[in-house]
Amino acid sequence: MLLTVTALVEAGTGVALLVAPSVVVKLLLGSPLDSAPAVMLGRVAGAALFALGMTCWLARTDIQSRVARGLVAAMLFYNLAAVVLFIFAGLSLGLHGIALWPAVILHSAMMLWCLRCLWYLWQKQSDESVKT
Repeated sequence: MLLTVTALVEAGTGVALLVAPSVVVKLLLGSPLDSAPAVMLGRVAGAALFALGMTCWLARTDIQSRVARGLVAAMLFYNLAAVVLFIFAGLSLGLHGIALWPAVILHSAMMLWCLRCLWYLWQKQSDESVKT
């Protein structure tokens, strides 16, 4: 379920950034992108998020594989980085749009979900290795 939800959230955000990067950034940080290079970087970030969402979608039925575990670990890092960067933007840089704190909450929840899934997979692997 984690990979399915992640796929939908990240692919959706990726499409939004590809189509209207300035709008997404204004919602998050309270300021639109004001130059062509910034808009282009926003679109590149959108492509990356869409690719991440696509990868999660393709891996959603193969949760026992090492690749899926690696993907969940990568998502843990991504969500942690998003939380830290968004909090820094809001508290230290004074950047905040209507979607900033909801994004912090969402990425915090996703980060905790990733931790829970990795813990479960690690426990399951440990139990199986004890049996053999």
